Amino acid sequence: MTPPPGSLLTAENLRKAYGPTTALDGAEFSIHPGEVVAVMGPSGSGKSTLLHCLAGIVTPDSGSITYDGRELSAMSDAQRSALRRSEFGFVFQFGQLVPELTCVENVALPLRLNGTSRKEAERAALSWMARLEVDDLAKKRPGEVSGGQGQRVAVARSLVSGPRVLFADEPTGALDSLNGERVMELFTEAARSANAAVVLVTHEARVAAYSDREIVVRDGRSRDMERLV
Repeated sequence: MTPPPGSLLTAENLRKAYGPTTALDGAEFSIHPGEVVAVMGPSGSGKSTLLHCLAGIVTPDSGSITYDGRELSAMSDAQRSALRRSEFGFVFQFGQLVPELTCVENVALPLRLNGTSRKEAERAALSWMARLEVDDLAKKRPGEVSGGQGQRVAVARSLVSGPRVLFADEPTGALDSLNGERVMELFTEAARSANAAVVLVTHEARVAAYSDREIVVRDGRSRDMERLV
């Protein structure tokens, strides 16, 4: 596979096995800045493994992953960790907010971990919370808000540090359809306004409909699908 011109993140011929089980068997991927790509496939197809490899969390057995001209496998663990703190953002199915912190403290956390002062971090956090329509929840703790509200707080947290790539693993899987639709509308709108690339893992067609392009993973192999307009 020749990476498309202007690609920000590219994977070629990825293979990954866990014991006798093959998770990826020659998977390929590419994404441009500002693009939303849905990675689809049935349970056990390898789509979450692909996301974890792209994010530098899991190391593939073979193949290459290039981010902004740099090969991920050539980076040290510390360099990959720094990349995940500063240039990658993450949204998970259940939000994974810190229950002891208020919502604004949760959103500000990535900035605080990178050394930003509390005042500056919380100012930026409130700005993103306003864009996600949850700034009124700033002083509440995660246990005091609804699932849909908590997921919007998690989206704000993923965007606050200005990441270039957002990884979203079933971001609406724990929400009802109405809350899921609103989260996806706000998420994709905010990501595109920030020119962030979004790798969106889902098995739901209604969620994939918010993407620009779909990649289907089946039996560890990937297929780029043309979007019919």
